[in-house]
This record gives sequence, structure tokens and C-alpha cells, in this order.
Amino acid sequence: MPSAGACIDPLLDSVIARIRTALGSDGCLAAPEAVEPYLSDFRGLFRGATPLVALPRSTAEVAAVLSICNEAGVGVVPHGGNTSYCGGATPDATGRQIVLALRRMNRVRETDSANFSITVEAGCVLADVQQAAAQAGRYFPLSLGSEGSCQIGGNLSTNAGGLAALRYGVARELVLGLEVVLPDGRVLDGLKSLRKDNTGYDLRHLFLGAEGTLGVITAASLKLFPVPRTVATAFVAVAGVAAAVELLGRLREATGDAVTSFELLPRLGVELAARHVPGCRDPLDAPHEWYVLCEIASAREDPGLRTLLEDALGAAMGDGTVRDAVLAESVAQREALWRVRESVPEAQRREGASLKHDVSVPVAELPDFVTQATAAVLAIVPDGRMLVYGHVGDGNLHFNVTQPAGASSQEFLSRGGAIAEAVYAQVREFRGSISAEHGIGQLKRRELARYKGAVDLELMRALKHAIDPRGIMNPGKVLPD
Repeated sequence: MPSAGACIDPLLDSVIARIRTALGSDGCLAAPEAVEPYLSDFRGLFRGATPLVALPRSTAEVAAVLSICNEAGVGVVPHGGNTSYCGGATPDATGRQIVLALRRMNRVRETDSANFSITVEAGCVLADVQQAAAQAGRYFPLSLGSEGSCQIGGNLSTNAGGLAALRYGVARELVLGLEVVLPDGRVLDGLKSLRKDNTGYDLRHLFLGAEGTLGVITAASLKLFPVPRTVATAFVAVAGVAAAVELLGRLREATGDAVTSFELLPRLGVELAARHVPGCRDPLDAPHEWYVLCEIASAREDPGLRTLLEDALGAAMGDGTVRDAVLAESVAQREALWRVRESVPEAQRREGASLKHDVSVPVAELPDFVTQATAAVLAIVPDGRMLVYGHVGDGNLHFNVTQPAGASSQEFLSRGGAIAEAVYAQVREFRGSISAEHGIGQLKRRELARYKGAVDLELMRALKHAIDPRGIMNPGKVLPD
């Protein structure tokens, strides 16, 4: 493998020299220790090499880098907060791809409270966008476990989902306009904050969820909302997945569709969080097989909101849908309940090896899907520990399997292909998706070829060729060979 910063050939040397001239000496990284953080993905599944990490400060500098690379046919890998679960921001091992890191493009360009919008650059950390909205008396609802490090450009490029998608929608639905640098260096200036613009094709949607394979998102105009003034949160033991789906429908009706989050957790998730993550404890006195963390909110001061939640849960407890429940009495208690849910990924990592599947099916089909997919997995690994959790409100589950206690991690992981095939076969049967919110990246390219329709793939390849004919944008990601 070529080392970081190594000269590959005269053409690449020329590209590097031209980028250095365009960005200045402080706009490029080439020393091995400086480049190292950009060579591996978040989960450590992929590792590559690069001769240069470009650090542009402006849209014009991004355009200069892409123009130079496009002319020479050199690949460019956009890089945000490096929180991808699918290796979408990792270069390949050839050492011939330039990494384009957007962390220095982190300005809030405009906040418009009257228009309920904010315009930010792609390198803004998600938590900073939330804070800027709050300072303007508004609310930006995209919320992820990685919000302290992920960047908004990556969130949009992967069409992130998150904890509030039930109420506010996924990242795609929060975008009013985009500024995008195309592969040849031209700038698509669609940075509008309009709610209505019926003037032909809506080009922004080409780049949302495209994972940097069609161009580089450099800025976005985003929707803001009124700040939630009243929030009621409950941690609920339910009779099963079917009971969780039933409870979701009841709460949406009882609260006038004020449910913002509705998260499913199995017993194993609660146990691992309590075991491995300081500050986590089981919120209920007795163990149960399944739980839901639900939250309802209103933009006005509404003391009756908690009563609505209590009454709905009480009625569900009367008919056995709900087995037990605790409501947060303070901000600290609310944070403690959420800490259990948000600690599950970390707790699973600490427990040992795991196989992760980010899938979605129609909400009504979740109970049957969980039953059938679990049976399919356990037929391959009878002693595997199922850790199925996630966003029941929008049908998105993280259908994970933790290695059997005391088993060999290597042996368990060697069955990953067979297990994924079994899970995805069930996803297809229920007309779901093999990637609900994490994207495709490098990880699921082959699966995309199998589970995406032929016409879909044909149109995707046609778009890729039309916009990026030289194939420089994030090579080796999303589209199968």
C-alpha cells in the first residue's frame, strides 16, 4: 500500500502541486501523522491511503480542487465528521484519491427567524447548527447520537434519519436549498429558502443521499421550527413488538400527532447499557422483554400534555398492551431515560463483536418482520444474541446480532455474510429497505446490486454518468461495479 503523501506518478504530483497552490500551505495535509485520521472509517471496517488531504475554506476553493482533479481524472473523497457506518468517506488503498475534508467550512451564513430557516456551510457540526437555531429562538430537529462530531454536509449526503424523524422527517425533508460544487468545478447555486418553487426538476434531491458521488454539498438552507416548550417523556414496558406498534397509533391519535420520538428497545439493550455505560440504569423495577422510549412535545406551554400521555398509557396498561411505565419528572430524569437508549451502540461495542443491519419496513409489518427475521438469523447462529432496536415510529430498526457469550469473535463474524443475506431476504419479502438511514458507502454495494431494481440501477448509473462522466466523485461508493 502506498504511504500517505507518497508520490505516485508525475500526473498525480502535478495535481497535488496545483491543489497546494490553490489552497495554500495551510490548506493541505500530507504528513503521515496528519493524514492518518482520514484513512479509516468510524467502525474500522475499511482502511485506505491518500497522498493529500485538501482543507478548503470556501466554495471557490472546493471548486478549484474539483476542477483540477476532474481535468486529471483523479478521484476525490468528500470527508465530514467520519461517523459513517458504511465506509462512505474512506479512500481506497491505491493512494491515488484526494480526500476533501470540509471541516474548515463551518460558518453559519444566515439565520432567518421570520422565515424559520438557517443557512449553514457543510462543515458545521450538527450540534452547532442546533445551537445556532436555539440562539435565534428556533429549533432544528435533526438529532443523532453522533451530533457532537458529525457534520451537516455528511448528514445531508447520507440522508440521515435520527431520533425525531417521526415528527419532522429525515434530513431530506429538512432541506430548502443547496449549494453544490459539481465534479467539473461548476457551482450549482440552489441556496434558496423557499417553501414553494415549482420551476422544473428539483435538483437538490439528486445530491441528498448520494453520498458525495455526484458532487460536493458546500452549504444548505434548512428548515427551522418553533422551540418545543412542553415535553413529556416515558419509558414503557410493552407486551411485544405488536404492542409497541399498537401503542404508537394510540399515542398519535390521543395527542393530536404530537409524538416526536418512539424508540423500541429489547431487554438485552437495557442490560448492556446498564452493564457497560456509567450512569445508565434500568428505569423500571422488574425486567421485561421489550420497551419503548416515547416522547411527545408541544411548541406552547401545555400542562395538559403530560396528562394526555398518562391517560393513554393508563388505558393501554388496562388492556395489557403496556406492562409498566415511568414518566420523567424532571429534565435530569428525561436525560437519564434517553441515556439508556443512546448508550446501546457503545454498550454493544463493549460487549464484543456484533453484526449490524440498518433496515426499514412498513410500520405495520414490524412485528411479523422481527419474528421471521429473528428466526432466520437464529437458524444460522442458534446462540446469537438478538439486539433489535430503533425508530419504530418510521419503521427503521437496527437489526443487530451480538456474538454469543464466550464465543470466538472471528468465528461469529465469519457468518456475517450468511446472516446479512437472511435478514435482507426478509426485508425484501416485506418490501423494505436494506439501508434505512446509514447509506450504502462501500459496505453495501454488492447488496445494492441484488436488492435494488434493475430500472433503478439503470437510472442511477445514467445520472452518475451525466453529472460525473469521468467518475471522480467518491469512487467505489454506492453504485455497484
